[in-house]
Amino acid sequence: MGRLSALLIVTCVAGLPGLPLEAHSGHETAGVPGPTSARGAARTGATSGQGAMRFRVLYTSERLPEKAREVLASAHGGFAVDRRPGRGEVYFALPGAGLLRISADLRSIRLLETDPAMRETNLHNTTLWEAADGTPLLSLPANDEGRVFTTTLTGELVHTLEAPRGQSDLGPAAVNDYFRAGGRFTPTDVDHDRGLLYVTTGYSDLDWVLTARVSGATPPAIDWNDLAFGGRGTAPGQLGTGHGVTVVKNDTVRIEVADRPHAEIDRFTPEGQYLSTLDLPEGSFPCDIDYLDGYAVVGALHGPDRDKGAPVYLLQGDHVVSEVWPKEELGLEGFQHVHNAALRRIDGRFYIILQAWNPGDFAILEQVEE
Repeated sequence: MGRLSALLIVTCVAGLPGLPLEAHSGHETAGVPGPTSARGAARTGATSGQGAMRFRVLYTSERLPEKAREVLASAHGGFAVDRRPGRGEVYFALPGAGLLRISADLRSIRLLETDPAMRETNLHNTTLWEAADGTPLLSLPANDEGRVFTTTLTGELVHTLEAPRGQSDLGPAAVNDYFRAGGRFTPTDVDHDRGLLYVTTGYSDLDWVLTARVSGATPPAIDWNDLAFGGRGTAPGQLGTGHGVTVVKNDTVRIEVADRPHAEIDRFTPEGQYLSTLDLPEGSFPCDIDYLDGYAVVGALHGPDRDKGAPVYLLQGDHVVSEVWPKEELGLEGFQHVHNAALRRIDGRFYIILQAWNPGDFAILEQVEE
């Protein structure tokens, strides 16, 4: 079997409530899920949330491939949903295991063959975008190594963006001076719009959003660009920890950055001009924001009441319409800190895909029908 198509481990989920039965492709084989870990066990019959956006646990980490379960405690990343028409797969990575893919129907989770340069490091988030020739690609920031990896959807590494070394013009003098002085590059997230990668650096004193120019077909050329914005501070448009970055495409395009300690999402034009701030409940630490069908989901590292673990906020029209508490109300003890949340919708029903940090954990929640 070739390196691009090799699938190392397959687990299949059968008979999940609320999900349609679909035939699997010929190379999938049924597996027996491992036992539910104590960390992943859910409270039977529990629901959390308000109004139409109430959720229960669909399944937890016992559905992951064995190798992924072995390293789950070190999880510190996030999800990319393939929202191209007719797709819906979800991609993420675990240090020590590599890239994983959740099928569009949420029934199977596969561990993909992953380049050794990526497999053992932490990939702090995941984004899916298309190259100039239409090839779908994944970009993943390695916050510990100071690199951004780009792969095909089967895991083939096609580009590594190295840390700025001071030779490239990154735009603002403060940013250029930082890297010329040997400042550390700690990418925490990446997203793509019209030939630019937007890269947050919230785990460094820099805390600017950097950009890299993408050109050519697959494998693309990716080089640092002379546009950066944000910066550490408390003024409008400045960041405390610019953790996640999301490109939002409606009538216009905007760049949204989760400013974790300030409990807000800061909004910018694609050129880096500050637009506005979306405030979240005071005391929460938003890690990222993900939009789907008029709703948004925000996973928070902390909530206003830290004794309750961390919340997941559901927003509609920039207003919080539901708070889901994975630890306090659903019994997921591993979710003291929510590191990433993504939305899927299948047959009109919403699902939230969750990852926790310190310790790492994994779960998928299902919307409860009225």
